[in-house]
Amino acid sequence: MARTPERRQQFHTASGIESKRLYTPLDLAQHNYLERIGFPGCYPYTRGVRPTMYRSRPWTMRQYAGYGVAEETNRRFRFLLEQGETGLSVAFDLPTQLGYDADDPMAAGEVGKVGVAIDSMVDMDTLLQGIPLDRVSISMTINATAAILLAMYVAVARRQGIAPGQLAGTIQNDILKEYIARGTYIFPPGPSMRLVTDAVAYCTAHLPRWNAISVSGYHIREAGSTAVQEVAFTLADGIAYVEAAVAAGLDVDRVASQLSFFFNAHSDLFEEIAKFRAARRLWATIMRRRCGARDPRSWMLRFHAQTSGVSLTAQQAENNLVRVALQAMAAALGGVQSLHTDSRDEALGLPTEDAARLAIRTQQIIAHESGVVNTIDPLGGSYYLETLTDRIEQEATAYIERIDAMGGMLRAIEVGFVQHEIQEAAYREQRATEERQRIVVGVNACTTAESVHIPVFAVDPRLEMDQRAKLDQLRRSRDQGRVELALDLLDEAARGSANLLPPILEAVEAYATIGEICTVLRRVFGEHHGS
Repeated sequence: MARTPERRQQFHTASGIESKRLYTPLDLAQHNYLERIGFPGCYPYTRGVRPTMYRSRPWTMRQYAGYGVAEETNRRFRFLLEQGETGLSVAFDLPTQLGYDADDPMAAGEVGKVGVAIDSMVDMDTLLQGIPLDRVSISMTINATAAILLAMYVAVARRQGIAPGQLAGTIQNDILKEYIARGTYIFPPGPSMRLVTDAVAYCTAHLPRWNAISVSGYHIREAGSTAVQEVAFTLADGIAYVEAAVAAGLDVDRVASQLSFFFNAHSDLFEEIAKFRAARRLWATIMRRRCGARDPRSWMLRFHAQTSGVSLTAQQAENNLVRVALQAMAAALGGVQSLHTDSRDEALGLPTEDAARLAIRTQQIIAHESGVVNTIDPLGGSYYLETLTDRIEQEATAYIERIDAMGGMLRAIEVGFVQHEIQEAAYREQRATEERQRIVVGVNACTTAESVHIPVFAVDPRLEMDQRAKLDQLRRSRDQGRVELALDLLDEAARGSANLLPPILEAVEAYATIGEICTVLRRVFGEHHGS
C-alpha cells in the first residue's frame, strides 16, 4: 500500500454510490440465492425474463428513425431492414407529437425536423408501404397523440388485410414522463390518463401482441437524473398506470401483459448492468406483492434500451463510437429485450446513412463476436455487481415510498417533487464536469485543437411545403360530411365516459387529420400549460 498509494479522489459510480476498494463474500453474507438472485425466467427475474435469454435468440435490433415526410422515412426504414435490423422504431416530428397539422401556424419551421410528419392515415399508409406488418414489430415513440397514431396504424393494417391480432409492436403512450422531463403534453393530467387507459383497454381486447404502454425512464435520465432516480421514477410511473387501469375496471394480469419499459443505457458499465437487474427484481416484487398480480408473466419487466444521447459529444465526435459500444454492452449484459444504438453524429444532427449503418453494426458485432450471448447473466454472482444491484434497489425503493407518502406519482409530479429531484441531480452532474471531478474525454480532458469534419444530415426545407400540399389535396378529395360526422361522434364520446379508441379509429378512417382530432379533444379537455 505504501508503494502504491491510491489516488486522492473519491471512487463512486456515476450516480454517486461509493465504490469500496474490494468486495468479498462478506458483502453478500445475508444473501439468500434463490430469493435475491435465482434463475433466469424465474421470480424475481434478477437474471433475466427468459429461461434461455440470448441462447435462443438475441435481442431485437431496433433503430430509431424518422425525418421529413413519410416517403423519405419509408426509404430509411427499408435501408435499415436491408442492413439486418429486426424491428423498426418511428420518430415523429414535433407537430405530430403535439397534435398540429403541418399547415398549422404552430408547426411552421418544425415539420419533419426531428421526426417524420404524420398528418393523416394517408401519411401512415405511405410510411408503412412495403413493410410486412405481420412480421416486423413497430415501436412508435409517441405520447400525447399515441391513441391517434395507434388508430392510424390499425387502420392501415386493416387495409392491408392484416388483422389487429397479428400486429406486434409498442406505442410509448407514457404521458407522465412528459410532465416530468420531456414536455410534449397537450391535455391536463386527468384526461391524458384517460387516453392512456383507453388505449390499454383497447389493446387488451383487440391487440394481444401489442404493448400499449412503454414506461420510459430514458427521458428521465436524459433530463439529468441518476440511475437510482431513473429506476424509482420509472417504476412509480408504472405503478400509476397499473393502478389507473385497475380502477377503470381492467384485470391487473391483463394490464401487465400490455406493459413494457424503456431505459437509458449510460456509460458506467457496472452501475448500468446493476440498474437493469435491480429494476427487474423490484418490479417483480411490486407486481406480485403490491398489485396482487397472479400470472408470473405479469411479474416480468421486459425492456427496450437506447444508448445515451446526452452522453454524446460534438467535440471529438468519433469518440461517440466507443461510448455507444460500451453502453450497448451494458444493455446486453443487463438482459435487454430490444436495443437502439445511437449514431456517432447525433450530437450534431440527424444520423447519416453511414452513421446509422455503423450503429447497427455495433449491435451485430456485440451479438456475434463478443461472446455475450453464450451464457446468461455472465456477471451474476460478482460480489461487486450483486452489492450494487442491492444498493440501487434499496435506494429506488426509498424513493417510491416517499412518492407513496405524497399520495402517488401524479401528486408528486403536480407538486414538482420529481422535477426538482432531477434538476438537482443534473446540476450536480454539470458542476462535477465543470470542476473536472467528472472527466469527459474530449470535453474537459484529452482535448485537441484539431477539428474533425463529420458529415451532417440535413432535412430539405422543401419537404415542409410538400407536406402542406399533400394535406391540401387530402382536404379537397375526402368526404367532408363523413369527416364532420366522425368528429362530432368523437366530441360526444369525449364528453362521456366511453372508450375513445373506437371513435378515434372512425375519424382516422374518414381521413380526419391529427390536428382536427386534437382540436376536438382540446375543446373538451382543455390544454395543460405546465407550471
